[in-house]
Amino acid sequence: MSSQISPRPGQAANLDEAIGFTLPQRHARGRLVRLGPVLDDILAAHEYPAPVARILSEALTLTALLGAMLKDAGGQLTMQAQAEDGIVELLVCDYRGGEVRGYVRFDRDRLAGAPPKPSLAEMFGKGYLAITFDQTATNERYQGIVPLEGASLAEAVESFFAQSEQIPSLVRLATDDTGHIAGGILLQHLPEGEEGRERLHTRLDHPEWEHVRMLAETVRANELFDVSLPIEELLWRLFNEDEVRVLATVPLTRGCRCNPEHVRSVIASFSPEERAEMADEDGVISVDCEFCSRSFTFTLAELN
Repeated sequence: MSSQISPRPGQAANLDEAIGFTLPQRHARGRLVRLGPVLDDILAAHEYPAPVARILSEALTLTALLGAMLKDAGGQLTMQAQAEDGIVELLVCDYRGGEVRGYVRFDRDRLAGAPPKPSLAEMFGKGYLAITFDQTATNERYQGIVPLEGASLAEAVESFFAQSEQIPSLVRLATDDTGHIAGGILLQHLPEGEEGRERLHTRLDHPEWEHVRMLAETVRANELFDVSLPIEELLWRLFNEDEVRVLATVPLTRGCRCNPEHVRSVIASFSPEERAEMADEDGVISVDCEFCSRSFTFTLAELN
């Protein structure tokens, strides 16, 4: 069910929500995400320095923007950035059913020699971004990989859609200085199959898309993470020349799926010989969760 928006200055600021919208007359769709307490929970597990916290917050916002578009309620989106010669060595985020999680491995020595706000090239060096869609309903998996080039993660994702999907897209991300508040917008031209549009890559121009793209580009970074600005009011500011319809809101939470029972069942699936090789000299198997920074320990005696 959708509704046409109008500015309502007194509304809540939509923290930890993904809100979908369409511009039916312009054949465009989009998502707006703003994260707050969810980021506090994720970042608190690792005490990341500010530059690392900001890049993880941007990645989590991207993951929520993309994941909230999954039509399969049980589907999962995973975003992974691997790099060399940069501050970040590995960044992993995923989304499933409104739950987001993520972590970063980074080089503290490289970070110490970097400016307060490193560029994308300084953060990742030579790297690539892999985005994987897992659809549980159809048991299908799709992955796209793009180089981590340009000025931001947002540009890399725009390249992903241009190369892998042939969908004109605009992505904007922003965080506050700490990285504990973040926001983002994803706007796309509707592909074939939605409202009967022709295949986009057979067209030479997209006048409808150019109109909405130019409007979306006027968004300011502070508007995306401004906790006093309701998202519906932001949509009205950007697109008040057109009809905008707000779709269902997806609540976002921190989700880490590790627990003692699950970890125990995974270890128990190995043979006794394999479990013996995993154990230390005291017969203890330790498993660390990178996402939540928790450690689980089991003795061979209790597993057997």
